[in-house]
Amino acid sequence: MDSSITTNSHSDQIQTKRIISLDMLRGLVMVLMVLDHVRDFFTNVRFRPTDLTQTNIPLFFTRWITHLCAPTFIFLAGVAAYLYFENRLQSKHELSRYLIIRGLWLVFLELTVVRFAWIFDPTYSFSLAGVLWAIGWSMVVLAVLVRMPIPFIAAFGLVLIFGHNLFDQIHAEQLGKLGWLWAILHEPKMLMPLANKKLFIGYPLIPWIGVMATGYAFGSFMKQEKSLRQQLFLRLGLGLIAGFVVLRAVNIYGDPSPWTVQKNFAFTILSFINCQKYPPSLLYLLITLGIAMLLLYLFEKYRLRILQPLVLFGQFPLFFYIIHLWLIHLAAILLALPKYGLKAINLPFLFSSLMPADYGYDLPMLYNFWIIMIILLYPICSWFRSYKTKHPRKLSSN
Repeated sequence: MDSSITTNSHSDQIQTKRIISLDMLRGLVMVLMVLDHVRDFFTNVRFRPTDLTQTNIPLFFTRWITHLCAPTFIFLAGVAAYLYFENRLQSKHELSRYLIIRGLWLVFLELTVVRFAWIFDPTYSFSLAGVLWAIGWSMVVLAVLVRMPIPFIAAFGLVLIFGHNLFDQIHAEQLGKLGWLWAILHEPKMLMPLANKKLFIGYPLIPWIGVMATGYAFGSFMKQEKSLRQQLFLRLGLGLIAGFVVLRAVNIYGDPSPWTVQKNFAFTILSFINCQKYPPSLLYLLITLGIAMLLLYLFEKYRLRILQPLVLFGQFPLFFYIIHLWLIHLAAILLALPKYGLKAINLPFLFSSLMPADYGYDLPMLYNFWIIMIILLYPICSWFRSYKTKHPRKLSSN
């Protein structure tokens, strides 16, 4: 998922010329992703943090801020695909081939390496179609779209983003034998492709395909002069957030769950910003991508040295994603072993029916674990950067 890659004619080594603001934004959302997954594996909370009948404000925002991750990550994957073509490939045919191979590889990793990072179950009784599943199949669709003009790709993506909530009242049960296809496309659902083998579709594809397609079209703006890019990021970010506020206030379209007046003003605000992620509603994408655009503006305009470690994380998204899950899961097992013995191998898993009532830690401890994980991940990613620099032919993409 390189942002930009060029070949040095004076050397057979591949030199990278990256857009730092993209790496920084990608790195930031990945750090937030670690927080979300630390919460998944270590929390003592047994309800959804966004459930306004049970949550509190710190817990709510600990979950809500991580909503930035998937939309930004998938949008930037589309941007990266455009820049990869512009700076490295010679034809749209090459790009289509790359996207198909890359996309299917990500789906394979989701159902194997990542699946075992979430749950150690060699019987494959349960699997999750998560974010790499969505990115992978979106890349396969993008492989077809890239042969079209940029305006068409942008329009296609926006239609999916703005229009998919029109189909919220269609459910898989209504479609008979084709219900499984609707689950893959639009409705999160548990499927059973084989006897006693469950597959939960956590990331239905339609809106995510739209996000990646618009990201690809947006990539064309990254070739503009820096000051023009900054103006675009600022205006687009403010426009998306304003659109969210207006559409959410009307409370008619854009999310399956209208906001309601709560027990106090603060919780009413939480209701207002609490939008559906599975699948991502129009309003969810407006607010998250709006914030992402404003962050991109800030990262383009100001280069804060304290944020430089984010660049390293953002340069190796796939490596970071896989390693952080294994690191968190193994840490959860090690901490659970003294109390639960060998049963700890299954205990620290979000969906495990074996999860004991007394397992988990409170919110302050989750933040401590999060910081520790980030500290551990930095030297691991630094080593990977050094290895990739020394072996560019072996690791041509991350």
